[in-house]
Amino acid sequence: MKPVGLKTKIFLDSGDSVETAEILGKLGFLDGQTTNPSLIAKSPESLQRLKSGDKFTAPEVTDFYQTVIQKVATIIPQGSISIEVYADEHTSAEAMIEQAKSFSTWTPRAQIKFPITTAGLQAAAAAVAMGLSVNMTLCFTQQQAAAVYAATAGAVKGQVYLSPFVGRLDDSGQNGIDLIKNIIQMYSAGDGHVEVLAASVRTMDHFFSSIKLGADIITAPSKILNEWSVGGLNLPPQDFVYHTGNLQPLAYEQLSLTNPWQEYDLNHPLTAKGLAKFAEDWNSIIKK
Repeated sequence: MKPVGLKTKIFLDSGDSVETAEILGKLGFLDGQTTNPSLIAKSPESLQRLKSGDKFTAPEVTDFYQTVIQKVATIIPQGSISIEVYADEHTSAEAMIEQAKSFSTWTPRAQIKFPITTAGLQAAAAAVAMGLSVNMTLCFTQQQAAAVYAATAGAVKGQVYLSPFVGRLDDSGQNGIDLIKNIIQMYSAGDGHVEVLAASVRTMDHFFSSIKLGADIITAPSKILNEWSVGGLNLPPQDFVYHTGNLQPLAYEQLSLTNPWQEYDLNHPLTAKGLAKFAEDWNSIIKK
């Protein structure tokens, strides 16, 4: 059962439907699941096939992804499921939109993931106008978060998620939890149409900090959700303090949410690196 007083939605970050069933059984609830090309490429079913030396054709990869999503949807039929478009630095907005229209038919609760790039925001704006739901991924700055807010203006609550990547900022020596805190503070001046989804959660401190800060959603790997289950699904105590160690703090930026999205700085090296990694993992399982 969901703990009393928990307002944050809990998602599993996984490309494996078996994990979905296992975590649902342990927690007693699951509000959704996020996927990405790397998780799908490294799922047990995918690895089993690749072990035999048999890579996928491009159409087979899409069919495999759809199968995974539809299996997950049968396990958590009321859960939101994020499905990521294939994109590299050269992928056009039009190509992303075509994928989004197709992927959105896989499950009624699809949340299409776009990268926070110029093409990705163009695609997201068009998708929202079509009535599709989106999850803007690889967020590392307030500027990017402000751009997402502006690009999806007019959306209703639940239609747009923003995924700031906590752990990857930590890896670079910066305090990723500060980004969650800063975005929540910045969005408090808005209309609430973008929900903050804490992603790249690596530790229970990340998990508890995101709950205490008031993140709308947390997506976490099975390791973290298993640890939470073993601990009795406890919520962070009132005196919980996140010890940042040597991580560099991220200062809050005073940004308007009403500028045209093109005026915000979308560039960040970790966004580019993450985009390249997702594309590399996807391409690694496809026959050339």
